[in-house]
Amino acid sequence: MFQHGIASGDPLPTAVVLWTRVSPTKEATPGSGRGPRTTVRWTVATDARMRSVVSSGTTTTTAALDHTVKVDVRGLRPATTYHYRFSVGKVTSAVGTTRTAPAPTARPARLRFGVVSCANYEAGFFSAYRHLAGHRLDAVLHLGDYLYEYATGTYAMGQANAVVRKNDPPHEIVTLSDYRRRHALYKRDPDLQALHRRVPFICTWDDHESANDAFSTGAENHDPATQGSWSARRRAAYRAYDEWMPVRLSGTAKVGDGSQIYRRFTFGRLAELSMLDLRTYRNAPGGTFTQVPNRDAASRSIAGPEQLGWLEKGLATTESQWKLVGNPVMIAPVRVPPLPNRIRDAIEDTEGLLPAEGVAYNTDQWDGYTAERRRVLEFLADHNVTDTVFLTGDIHSGWACDLPTNAGLYPLSTTVATELVCTSVTSNNLKDILGVPPRTLSTLVETAIFGANRHVRYLDFDSHGYSILDVTPARIQMDWYAISDRARKDATSQWVQSWEVPASSQRVRQAQRPSEGAA
Repeated sequence: MFQHGIASGDPLPTAVVLWTRVSPTKEATPGSGRGPRTTVRWTVATDARMRSVVSSGTTTTTAALDHTVKVDVRGLRPATTYHYRFSVGKVTSAVGTTRTAPAPTARPARLRFGVVSCANYEAGFFSAYRHLAGHRLDAVLHLGDYLYEYATGTYAMGQANAVVRKNDPPHEIVTLSDYRRRHALYKRDPDLQALHRRVPFICTWDDHESANDAFSTGAENHDPATQGSWSARRRAAYRAYDEWMPVRLSGTAKVGDGSQIYRRFTFGRLAELSMLDLRTYRNAPGGTFTQVPNRDAASRSIAGPEQLGWLEKGLATTESQWKLVGNPVMIAPVRVPPLPNRIRDAIEDTEGLLPAEGVAYNTDQWDGYTAERRRVLEFLADHNVTDTVFLTGDIHSGWACDLPTNAGLYPLSTTVATELVCTSVTSNNLKDILGVPPRTLSTLVETAIFGANRHVRYLDFDSHGYSILDVTPARIQMDWYAISDRARKDATSQWVQSWEVPASSQRVRQAQRPSEGAA
């Protein structure tokens, strides 16, 4: 009945979203449009045995919702761990654990978040999720590419493009039914189910939830001649995301109420988190990995004026110490000198950093929208906003960077924020495309980037895994963990490195050990 697991998300001080998908009949498969109306009961308790019930109710789901269930449970207590489950008749789901955010005026001593991005089903097993579930966490921040849209064998594992696990459907997903089936495939993964069952998620989308290098009017991986209109495809992608993810779109958990995913979460006076959408409102990049002649034009937008104003207002007015920004694509400027063709081509294939002769930016990141980046960084400087940390995914590599107002003058220029970038869960990185052992050819690229970008302090092109963000009043610390082999279900995990941002410093520095708190 509950084949696709259970999940929670978008925790507020007194509310949390609960999610599941039911299979009432054999014919009611995801994306089929078949199956009867089904009544589902949900229960929330303070104990794992579900004896101390604090809230419960029923809701109905139909084929029009792909038999998904989303409930926005209200009236809960702040900073409290709850347990929940669903039932249909006498059939019950597993019991999940979730947690509400602290009260707005609370002063928590510590917050801990998992940070993940870029989980490609065909490129490996989701062992990173399983290991992440072994840490004590307040929430998981998923920064995008929760799933991938490609056809089987189009984008799989490594230099040989080996398919570790086959996609469903096997073709590239375009229709609502397609997107529903792909979400269902991912939700059947046992490691992802385990993590969802353990901790609430706070998610945003990047491009692969719809199509590669998406922008407001199209995508690199969309052909109107064969795949129809972009607007119809994106509506299908967003609808399926709304149905299958424990998120509030446009402020509500009710499916179909809206499509706005940028939103804000407050964790007492310690931290406020602004999750961005950098796909829906952006201008076309002007060609992937190619120089955009007008990249500095004030009219070029990655966030859109409304979202950008919303971000600035939140950064300037929050009463929380740490301003965290869930940032789907990298904001730090990156210049890379020319490199050997083999390495150059691999970077282009995986990271999107470097065109043929070595160029100063990747047009799919904030580097292709420099006016808005400059506006954000100058806003932080002009309004004396401190302790801003951008948390980023997308580029399948780990980074720790200072964000100066003028990177060319660093370290003499003013540094107004920092950026911490997580690796991919499974998606290919540099060593995978080159087909070489870790810490070999990739070190050449890392050395070149360090030389041209003194504000980049840490870089790892080789690992897959997850990160832990540990937040205290004294500092923020990111711990990077790597899995041993994404092609193995039983992959192990080990700590790689940690970098911290001391309060009020606007600078990253290396930490000598991982933060405490693993279960």
